[in-house]
Amino acid sequence: MELADRAVGLLLSVISLSIFTYYTFWIIILPFVDSDHFVHKYFLPQEYAIFIPVYAGVALICFLSIFIGYVMLKSKKKKA
Repeated sequence: MELADRAVGLLLSVISLSIFTYYTFWIIILPFVDSDHFVHKYFLPQEYAIFIPVYAGVALICFLSIFIGYVMLKSKKKKA
């Protein structure tokens, strides 16, 4: 099982690093590149750089709230 855990950890690390690199390049470097350069076709418009993390954060908070509420209700039923 240890090998499987390491493989999952490595996969998650690679995915996180690639998302971080893409987002960093998109936000920090891309505004300084000419707008007619071919690299712009690989990135979404700049507005999405704010919308995507905000919506992801709201979704994360909603799912965490639902999970915490579910656990609290389940533990309350177990006590009674």
